[in-house]
Amino acid sequence: MRPLCTLTAFFLIVSGPASAEDGAAGVALTGLGGEQASITRAELDALPRVKINVDQHGATHAYEGALLGEVLAKVGVPRGKAIHGPEMADIVIVEARDGYRIALDLAGTDAATRSDRVILADTMDGAPLEDEKGPFQLVVEGDLRPARAVRMVSAIKVERVR
Repeated sequence: MRPLCTLTAFFLIVSGPASAEDGAAGVALTGLGGEQASITRAELDALPRVKINVDQHGATHAYEGALLGEVLAKVGVPRGKAIHGPEMADIVIVEARDGYRIALDLAGTDAATRSDRVILADTMDGAPLEDEKGPFQLVVEGDLRPARAVRMVSAIKVERVR
C-alpha cells in the first residue's frame, strides 16, 4: 500500500494545478534586465481595460484586456517617450503553452508609437476565453491575418537585439 501512496503523492506534485482556472494561473513576465514577475487574471483585471474588435477567420470578435505596455510595466519595460535610441531594437517574445512563439518590436506595441493597439486579452465577446484560447490571448489590432494572435499565452519576455 505504501508504494501506491508514494506514487499518488508524486503524481500530484508533478502534475501541478488541475486547470488554468485555479486562480494561480498567470503569464510569466521577464524584463530587459532579467526582472521577473507574473500577471494573473485578477491583476490583469485591475489594469485599465481596453476593448478592440478584430476580424479573425471571417468573423469579427470583441476582445477585452489590458494594453501590453501596461502589462510589461510590471517588469520595468519602458513605455512612451522612454522608448528611443537603444530601446528601438528591443523585441517582445510571446510564448504559448503549446510552444507557438512570435516576436514583436517593442516600439510597435506602444500606444505612443502606433495607433493600432496590442492587448493581453482575457475575454472574447464578453465571456472569459475558452480553454483552447486562454486564459490569456495576445491580440494585435490591425493585423490582416491573426498569425500574431497568440492564444494560451504562458510567457512574455523582452530582449534587446544587439
